[in-house]
This record gives sequence, C-alpha cells and structure tokens, in this order.
Amino acid sequence: MSIYVWRRVRLSLRFVLPLMLALAVVAYGVIPLVDRLTLRWFERDLDSRATLIATALNGRVQEFASVGDSSRLSQLFSRIAQDEKIYAIGYCPSLTSTPIATPAFSATLGCATIDSTESRLLNGPRGALYVSVRAMSSDSVDTGRLILVHDVGFITRRSAQARTYLFYFFIAQGLLISAITVLIAQWSWRGWINGLRSLVRGEGLERLPGTTERGDLQPIAQDLRELIRDIEAEHRGRDEAQLNWSVESIREILREDLRGQQVIVVSNREPYIHVESNGTIVVRQPASGLVTALEPIMRACSGTWIAHGSGNADRAVVDQHDRIAVPVGNPAYQLRRVWLTTEEEKGYYYGFANQGLWPLCHVAHVRPTFRASDWDAYSRVNAKFARAVAAEATSSDPIVLVQDYHFALLPRMIREKLPDATIITFWHIPWPNPEAFAICPWREELLDGMLGSSILGFHTQFHCNNFVDTVDRLLEARVDRETFGVSYRAELTSVKRYPISIEWPPAPVLLEQPVEACRTAVRQQHRLPADHAIGVGVDRLDYTKGIDERFRAVERLLELHPEWIGRFSFIQVAAPTRATIDEYKNYADHVRELAARINARFSMAPHPPILLEIGHREPPDVYAYYRAADVCVVSSLHDGMNLVAKEFVAARDDERGVLVLSRFTGAARELPEALLINPYDVDESAAALFQALRMPANEQRARMRLMRGLVREFNVFRWAGRMLIDAAGMRRHGRLHRRARRWSDRLVRTVPAQTAKEPA
Repeated sequence: MSIYVWRRVRLSLRFVLPLMLALAVVAYGVIPLVDRLTLRWFERDLDSRATLIATALNGRVQEFASVGDSSRLSQLFSRIAQDEKIYAIGYCPSLTSTPIATPAFSATLGCATIDSTESRLLNGPRGALYVSVRAMSSDSVDTGRLILVHDVGFITRRSAQARTYLFYFFIAQGLLISAITVLIAQWSWRGWINGLRSLVRGEGLERLPGTTERGDLQPIAQDLRELIRDIEAEHRGRDEAQLNWSVESIREILREDLRGQQVIVVSNREPYIHVESNGTIVVRQPASGLVTALEPIMRACSGTWIAHGSGNADRAVVDQHDRIAVPVGNPAYQLRRVWLTTEEEKGYYYGFANQGLWPLCHVAHVRPTFRASDWDAYSRVNAKFARAVAAEATSSDPIVLVQDYHFALLPRMIREKLPDATIITFWHIPWPNPEAFAICPWREELLDGMLGSSILGFHTQFHCNNFVDTVDRLLEARVDRETFGVSYRAELTSVKRYPISIEWPPAPVLLEQPVEACRTAVRQQHRLPADHAIGVGVDRLDYTKGIDERFRAVERLLELHPEWIGRFSFIQVAAPTRATIDEYKNYADHVRELAARINARFSMAPHPPILLEIGHREPPDVYAYYRAADVCVVSSLHDGMNLVAKEFVAARDDERGVLVLSRFTGAARELPEALLINPYDVDESAAALFQALRMPANEQRARMRLMRGLVREFNVFRWAGRMLIDAAGMRRHGRLHRRARRWSDRLVRTVPAQTAKEPA
C-alpha cells in the first residue's frame, strides 16, 4: 500500500472510529430499554390471551363445578395445557379449597395465595413463568378463580433474537453512515482541489468581478501554480540513503523533481562510432570512462547527446539534422553529431585540450604546450557546440550536462544564449593547484567560462579545494568556503564533489559467460596452462596510466620471487589513443619496447611474463579478461577516478580476484580494501603483486564483498541522480527569486499608478 493511500485511510479512520464508538454507546443504552419494552408488550399479550381463555371456559367450568365433576374439569384443563405456551392451569372454587389443576400446577400456587386478579412473574423449574388470575362468575356472582400459568421461555428467546438483530442493525447503520460521510468528504475535498486547480490553471479568471480584461489574474495563477509545485517538491524531499539508485530512480527524478525537462549532454567523445570496415559499416563503443558512465544515464533520460562525429562512416548514417537514434536496434535517445574540420580537430582536440590542459591537470611530468592557434581553434569549437546546444534546446531552460576539459569555455557561451538553462559541468580529470594552473596563458578566460555553470562537479573534495583556491587566487570573485559557492559576475556557481561510478548491476551481456569459462577461454587464447596465474590491465595507451610502471613491477616480482617465472603472466589490453600527438606515439613505442625487453630477459620461461594486446576491445571482451584474471592492476600516475577499478569489482560476481590500485586515483578513496600502491615505488608495487598472488580465497572474498557493496550503492545512477537533485533544488530557488522580482515589479508599477490618481 502506498504512503498516499495509507494517509487517506488514516484520515478516514479518524472519523469512522469515533462514530462507531458513539454508536456503540447508544446501543449499550438502547438494547436494555428494548428488552423492557418487549417484555411489557408480551405481558399485555399474555393478559389478553388469559382473558380470552377465561371467557371461553367460564360456562364449562361453571357446569362441571356445579355438579362437582372435578375429573372432567381436569381433563378439560389438560387439553388446554397442550398449548406449548400454557405451562399449567387450575381452578379454585373458593379461597380455602384445593385447586382443580393440571399435574404441572405448582403447589405454591394454592388457592389461599390467590387473593387478587393481578398477574405476576414466577420462577419455575424450566425458567420464568407468568401467572394470570381471572375471576369466574355465574349470573354476575363470583364462583371462583381461574389460574393460567404461561411458559414465557419463548419471550426470552425472542428477546435474544431481537438483541442480535438490533446489534447488527447498529453495526450496519454505523458502517453505512461512515461510508456515506467519507464519500461526501472525499467528493467535497476533490471538488475543492479541482476548483483550486482550475484557479491555478487560470480557468474563469476573466469572469471574476473587478477584472477589466481577459487574463488579469493569469500571472498570479502562474505564480501560484509554480509555488504549489515547488512546495510539493520540497515537502516530498529525497533521502539519498533510502533511494535504490537505478534507471527508474533517474526517471522518477526527471519526472517529479525536474518535471520532464529536456536533458542535453555535451561531450567530445561520442557514445557510438560508425566505422566503415571491409565495405560494411560497423558500430563501436569507444574505450572511455566518460562513455561508460554517461551512456546508461542517457538511456534513462531519453535526451540528446551532442558530440564530435569522429567515425569515418558517421555522416553516412545521420539524418538531415545530423541526428541518429541510439543504441542501434534499441533506440533510447538522440545522438547529435557536430562536424569539425581537420584544422579544428588538430588545434582544439590534439592541441589545446590534450597537449595543453591534459598534462597541465595531470601533473604527469610531460610539459604542457600552449599555442595561440590552438587556443583560437579551442574557442571556435566551443562556440560551435554552443550553437548546437541552442539549436537542440526545445525550451528556454533545458538541463545541460557539459563534460570534461574539452569545453571549459562552453558553459559561459551557453549561458549567453540560454540565460535560464541549468548548466552542470563535470570535470572528469584532476584539477591542479593554483600555482600549476597559473602556467596556462588563458587561465582567466578558462575560469570565466567554467563559472558560467550552475553546478561545477569534480571527483574528489581535493579537486574541489584546488579549484576554489585557483578562483580565489586568480579572479575577482567572492568565494564561500563553507558552502563551496563562487559568486562571479552576479551569478552563483556551486562547486560540489560527485564521485563518478559505473552502471549497477552490469548489463547481463557482460556477465553471461561464467567465470570458469572466461578463465579457460582467455588462457587458451594466449596458450597458457589452465592453472597459470594471470594479471590484467585495461587502459588507453596514455602516459598518465602508468603502464610502464606496472611492467617494471612485474619484472621486479620475477626478480625477487623467481618461483613465479613461467607461472605468472600479465596481460595488458591497451587501446590506441591520440596517435598523432608525439608524446603518445613515443609512449606507445616505449611500452612496446619495454614489454619486448622484459620478455627477452625471461625468454627461458615457457610462457612470456608480458602479453601486450594493443587494439580496441568491445565491453564483453574486456569483462571476459576481468573475470579470467587473478589480479587486476590499476597504476595510474594521476587520475580523476579511474573506472577500470570499479569495472573489475563489478565483474567479479564470484567474489574472487585481487585489485592492486594506485593511491593517486580517485577510486583509491572509495576502495580501501584494494591493495594500494605508489606506482613510482617499484618494490612496493612488486610486493603488492606477490601478496595478491598468494592471498587466500577467504580474504579475497572478504575484500571483494566490501568493494562490491560500495560500487553497488554508489553507482553511476547515484552520481547522476545527485547532480539532477541538486539541479532541481537550484531551479526551485531560481524560480522563487524570479517570482519575487515579478511581484516587486508589479508593486512598483501599481504604486505609481495609484499615486497618480490621487488629487494634488
């Protein structure tokens, strides 16, 4: 039963129960009264019956009595006493004689006791008896007394039946009155609510007395309608700890808190890429933590995702508005593709974003490169995406989710085109300290663009602190460190921590192959024995992921514990990325050379220690590696969150496997049950690998249960839901401020008008 129905039932019971109690009190007093009235009614009936019998028998009694024939008189009385209501009958010729009576006639009813003709009740052997005495006469001369003893047991039975019927009557009457009263109350309440809704909708306002033209009260009705909705939303509230975060909870937030407002996501990377291969077009899902997090959210929102169309067959599948419904075969939302020229992509993406901001924010010992031409391309592309957002918006106040460092300028540009939009910007990579960020020549412009956001989110509180410190150091802005709000250009931006996560539960297709089958398939694929221990890493070929550091840790493990040579191999699944940037191309070459050198060093082993798999892998294939591995290593040198760690935990429904995790990831703050390492410390990393390979099954199970419980509770729907709930609250407060301004403006317009009418 829903809370709403239970509340209505309680309100009804508050009325019905007192009414039923009052009826019970009435019945308690009425039933004895009815018993007394019933008895009197029957007594009158018995007295009338006695008079009738005495009159009918008078002649016969006189006849038998005059001749002294008592036997025939007794026979006459016996025939009359056959009536079940006549208990006994007797005749007293005088006050001193012995009565002529039926056998059941009580000895206590002697003729000496019959001194009157009054009726009375007696207690007989079978219950209550009613005695009626009638005078018998001949020629107006009294000759004796006829005594009729009635069995009144039938009166008691009828009284009991009457009480039962009366009790049920009161119960039925109480229920009927209660039902009618509740229905009338409900209809009255519904009518009042409908009337209020009609007023809120503005129906009939033009007919109200005093209105001079149609719609005079429409603004007030609009304000009242919004106020009622906001009050309902505030009253309803949401306790995050009590929510079961899922697709349905996201839909409920959108439907109830955000009233079905349009949701637009903007990112550089698209969730699905169309690529022409061997004359056919295939669909691929890129290896990206951002896509992993946002794709299930968009399936819940049914909104629009705006992204750069990077596939060589992307143009071939979109409509005239550059849109395509995705996922293919089961459309849930619209993908709007934005096209970039080769020069724009080179300057905006490969240049300013990934040669400038990426190394600047990751502090990964790669010098950031800033060029004026790259900045110009970055600004132009951000403006192009701002125009796409404005074109896709179906209202003046959509909810826009801006993703990552590619669009630092975009929030301000959207704010200028859609002032009422709620803009949530999420920064997926770390935010450096103020000294490091000050290296950027366009630091003030980037901060100005980001502060066009309504809400600005980071993975960790440490990154929030760094951003607020940077704003405080570099801009003329008011920073509230208690609420983490930044007031800039008369606008407020809320800086919040939103740890990103993954979908829970994972899609069934990712877990449909049993763990044992995955273990067997992966080992057979790499020609490894069934009992061979394997570790796995899944990353893009990026210098921030610490791939060479984990290779060195494997090498050090085999140096310190040679018993694992030939018994342990590490499989690195590496997706190529940003291959046109020299640092990435050089890093890919370096990783290949390092893997070859380590394998050559241990060439005597029957199986190589490093298995490097460079290429794109679909999610089911990646999860097969997760489920087959004994150890998963995430050794990022600096990372915002790193969802590979959470994917590995989600994949292990067998509660086995060990996660070795870098301390410099956001995930390390949420998964302390992992073996935490400093990837720069090769000995510590090797020791963690050795501990993982020797960890007992019960300890693996205990650690994995705790981590799976956290990933289940803090899933991607909670990440998105918290942002949407905060956005809903911000929109409510914004409506209150706008409503207050409208009322103030009306007051200002009204007062001068009234003043002008006053005589000078």
